[in-house]
Amino acid sequence: MNLFHLSHNNERKCGRNPAFMRKKPGFSVANFLRPKKAGFLLCGGNPAFSVANFLRPKKAGFLGNGQHTMDNRQLTTDTPVRTGLENFVESPPKWISGLRIGLLSNPASVDRRFRHARDLIHSRFPGKLNALYSPQHGFFAEKQDNMIESNHGVDPVLGIPLFSLYGETRIPTKEMLDPIDILVIDLQDAGTRVYTFIYTMSLCLEAARAFGKKILLLDRPNPINGVMVEGNGLSSECTSFVGRYPIPMRHGLTIGELSLLFNTHCGIGCDLDVIPMTGWRRHMYFQDTGLPWVAPSPNLPTPVSAMVYPGQVLWEGTNVSEGRGTTQPFEMFGAPFVDTGKILSALGGNRLPGVILREHAFEPTFNKWKGTLCRGFQIHITHPFEYHPYITSLKLLQAIRLHHKDSFEWKRPPYEYEHERLPMDLIIGSSEIRRRLENFDGVDEIEASWKEGLEAFVEVSREFHLYGG
Repeated sequence: MNLFHLSHNNERKCGRNPAFMRKKPGFSVANFLRPKKAGFLLCGGNPAFSVANFLRPKKAGFLGNGQHTMDNRQLTTDTPVRTGLENFVESPPKWISGLRIGLLSNPASVDRRFRHARDLIHSRFPGKLNALYSPQHGFFAEKQDNMIESNHGVDPVLGIPLFSLYGETRIPTKEMLDPIDILVIDLQDAGTRVYTFIYTMSLCLEAARAFGKKILLLDRPNPINGVMVEGNGLSSECTSFVGRYPIPMRHGLTIGELSLLFNTHCGIGCDLDVIPMTGWRRHMYFQDTGLPWVAPSPNLPTPVSAMVYPGQVLWEGTNVSEGRGTTQPFEMFGAPFVDTGKILSALGGNRLPGVILREHAFEPTFNKWKGTLCRGFQIHITHPFEYHPYITSLKLLQAIRLHHKDSFEWKRPPYEYEHERLPMDLIIGSSEIRRRLENFDGVDEIEASWKEGLEAFVEVSREFHLYGG
């Protein structure tokens, strides 16, 4: 199914309250709306150090039948990567003077010296930061697991309201936005469709339009690069708080670029400006940026966690542990019933592109199989541009299902406030693909089925790129 020929007149249930997409006849490349130039605010930055040369993927175009890379040049840059936060604080737009400011952020909202956005904005605009807002896991990322809500509170440093957008509601209310004129959003995304921060952002855009507020988004890197796009798009019957828009599992956009796509192409239509990064290039993984990694959520402790996440998040929809309750969630996975020898045999050996599967055993301290010995693997990435996490994990899942039919199970609801549909359908974004996995259709054949939709997404999303290379 073509990603951008899906109807979106249906009700979107994001949490306990329904949220509706703007009514449009459907998405298509032909009626594509380009972003307005006013949506980009370029702020200056002075080069301070050199970033090493980075090797690009060997060929432009599709990698296999269903992955895509958007560039093939080898670039050198001597410009340091500066986040939207750093550019904003150094050179804020003049029109923000006198406005009451709100900030949506979490512990990863820091500059290269680990100074938090709250403190930087308060220092730059004394007395104007009036409210704070937090996404899933809380302002301090203190909530460990999914569907563990945060309460509203008062910030202990500034004494201003702290509103949770993952609590009694996931949709900002008028009362939450009354203290502010402009909402500044500074969140580190994971580059994956099911990561909920991008939907918290989208709901803020919708609320801003409804209540006459402005959004200023401070951009940050896509930690798994901006050239590789992978996976099927979200089907309309699988919308949820882990998928509101028909984007592929690995979307290849920064959170600022996504905000422009959601706002313009998907028809939200709020008053939005994005302050881009400087120095970031699309081929960069987070390790290439020179920026400090602060875990955006408790189970993405390192940049490698983010690199495997677009595929390894699939285990959340099964009774196989995704490594929660260990020190390396998503990098390791397994269950008490897994026979690692049989799995490697089903895969034709340890030959999955770009990775080594190291046999491993672990006992989770919480979540699935708490205190029980699990056998499985740790994924070690050896060649990042050859590794395709979504396809890799689909093949691993097929192998485990093949040899452990009597033990393997799909996780039952609830999952992210959905109490009826299978979690795996919401994660994959397609009940049809889940059924094809159940029928043991070949993963390569399944992958070929979404190529057309992926091409359409790449064509549209390219129009929202803020960065080259």
